[in-house]
Amino acid sequence: MDLTRDEQTVRAGFWPKLGKVFASIPFAEDAVAAYYCAFDRATPLKVKGVLLGALAYFVLPLDAVPDFLLGLGFTDDMAVLLAAISMIRTHLRPEHYDKAREILARLKKGEKVATS
Repeated sequence: MDLTRDEQTVRAGFWPKLGKVFASIPFAEDAVAAYYCAFDRATPLKVKGVLLGALAYFVLPLDAVPDFLLGLGFTDDMAVLLAAISMIRTHLRPEHYDKAREILARLKKGEKVATS
C-alpha cells in the first residue's frame, strides 16, 4: 500500500472528478464522507489507507468498467467504495456525513466550494 501516492492522487483528483459526476452517482454522499474521514486527523492510519485506496480508485481514469458507460460506469467504483466503507464503518462519524451533505447541497446549487 502506497499511502502517500494514494493521498496525493485523492487530493489532486477527488474534487474535480466529483464536480463532473456527482449528479449521476448515487453514492456521492458516501464518497464525500469517506473523503472527510480519510483526511480527519482522528482517523487511524489503517482506516485512512483503506479509504484512500478506494477513493484513488474512484479518481483514477482507468477502471475495470469505464466511467463513461451509461448505467454501468460507476458500478465498480461504488462496489470498491462501499466495500471499504463496510470495513471501516465505525470510523465514519456523523460530522463526516454532515460535511458531505453540506458540500453536495452547495454543489447542487452551482456554488464553488472550499474543499480543504
